[in-house]
Amino acid sequence: MFWKSFLKVDKVIYAVGLETVKNAVSAPLAEEEAETVVFPRVGPGFSYGLNWALARKGIIVENKAFQNLNYSELQKRGATILESLSGLPVYVRGSFVGGSSEISKAEFSKLLKQVTSHISSISDVFVHDGAIGSSPKCDAKVRVISDSPAAVLSLSNVLWKTPTRAVSHDSCPLTVYVATSISAGVGDTIGLGSQGTRGFIAADIERSSLVLCGKAFSDTNGIKEALAALSGPVISARGGLPLSARLLVSGDSVILLFASEETIQRCKDSLVSADAGVILSSQGVAPFYQRRKSSGSNLFKLPAAVILGSSDSSGIIPSVSKLSPGQAAYHFLAGYQDGKFTPAYSNGPSSSDPLELSKALLSKLQENQISSFLINVNEGEKSVNGKDLVKLVESTLSKNIPPFEVKGGDLQGKYKSFLSGKYQEIPEEFSF
Repeated sequence: MFWKSFLKVDKVIYAVGLETVKNAVSAPLAEEEAETVVFPRVGPGFSYGLNWALARKGIIVENKAFQNLNYSELQKRGATILESLSGLPVYVRGSFVGGSSEISKAEFSKLLKQVTSHISSISDVFVHDGAIGSSPKCDAKVRVISDSPAAVLSLSNVLWKTPTRAVSHDSCPLTVYVATSISAGVGDTIGLGSQGTRGFIAADIERSSLVLCGKAFSDTNGIKEALAALSGPVISARGGLPLSARLLVSGDSVILLFASEETIQRCKDSLVSADAGVILSSQGVAPFYQRRKSSGSNLFKLPAAVILGSSDSSGIIPSVSKLSPGQAAYHFLAGYQDGKFTPAYSNGPSSSDPLELSKALLSKLQENQISSFLINVNEGEKSVNGKDLVKLVESTLSKNIPPFEVKGGDLQGKYKSFLSGKYQEIPEEFSF
């Protein structure tokens, strides 16, 4: 079936067959044909290398495959910016943490088969290459294969730019399949139910594959959560530590901030990016996704401080206190927020075990001698507002902060009860 694209592109094969089998072409006409036919034929929408790469992903190019078109080129092909959506169903296979529904291996296989078949039936295919993280040594390369230029335009604003060859030669790139015009009942057909009639997101961490059906490409937050889960194993294998954190820059100092989404919204204008997700490595720290205001380098130096935002209205936790690396790892693992726990500060699906992430964070703090602090973002009945929160965070760089010490209560017992029930063994280095 794949050869049909070659037969369409190269009429040399047809001309040869015409001459040898039917012997009906005169010599002058044959010479004229030979002068006008170029082999191989390569141009906009035609690339043997890309066609072969897509065939390996189950996509047989019907007519043309356009790769890495810029904004104006996508617009010429009919791309428009659509209204953003949120809350579409997200299905993830292989997640350690909740935040999504399950999808079985068989269900995902059926879905992928239907999606690749659908994209293969579309006249023009659109391909975009990008990356999660702007650290070239620890990023995760991504190839988007879509039936729609609008979807490519949307995703090109999420992923970092990367050379085409970087994706082509990458050992384990992620693949995003986008089927915007597939039947609205595809989810029901494979056993996922009918709740995703507007569209849905499905990911298989083992396969490094993400499927976006219907209008799911407009649910940017859902896509980012799914991509974060998919990219974790690749980033970790390359020496990076994927963390659900934000960056704040104060003067020439970089601060890594962990906090609840509610807290982040209070100070989002002061952050490098409001999106959760950074890669911490020996080279520095890099945001997962493109930033709206991106100027200069997108790889920041190692953080001067790691801040863990905790919410405690009872007043047991001080407003700000210094933590040892072992305490930071312990509080990071717990993610305490007013009686509730959010391990590793991650609410979305994740391919990483929070305990293993905590161990890796401990190692990074020790190796790079990074200071860590605990901040109470909800001391008393009133929450700390955005400006005061930023001042509190920045104060850790200049002031002599006292070590962590609770003001009565049995918070330590709550921590121990939760963590011992969730994990069989906590490392000795971890401490309250």
